[in-house]
Amino acid sequence: MAFALSSMTVTCPDFGPDGQLHNRHTGEGADLSPALSWSGEPRGTQSFAVICHDPDAPQVKNGSYGFVHWVLYNLPTSTPHLDEGSDKGTHGTNDFGTSGYGGPMPPRGHGRHHYYFWVLALDQQLDLPAGLTLGELLEKVEPHLMGMNRLVGVYERG
Repeated sequence: MAFALSSMTVTCPDFGPDGQLHNRHTGEGADLSPALSWSGEPRGTQSFAVICHDPDAPQVKNGSYGFVHWVLYNLPTSTPHLDEGSDKGTHGTNDFGTSGYGGPMPPRGHGRHHYYFWVLALDQQLDLPAGLTLGELLEKVEPHLMGMNRLVGVYERG
């Protein structure tokens, strides 16, 4: 899948580009997904998907996107944002082996990690089943990808 950025913008009220994630969005805190908003999606967008991954994780394997913290999809265009801890959409399986958001908790002493919150704009509402992994989701949405962009936050375990 080509990760070519589009003119979409992704923002969070709690951190800016390369900003520090709040503790409540981590595995050390309340483990709540952050609030995200997006705009500037391509004309004809019919749905969205959201993913979060950490390419700095020591578990990164060749050909992977790093440690996957969130796989969310089946978001209609009437959803231009997600509230903190949102239960909207359909949850896939993260690399913790659970459904939903799993907040950052890098190994102690491993340094600062980068968390990529991607929003993908799709040309169809696909009605995909719950539980897809990131790889399965990308395989399903690639033919329908119209645009995408991300917000990167950082976190270092204390």
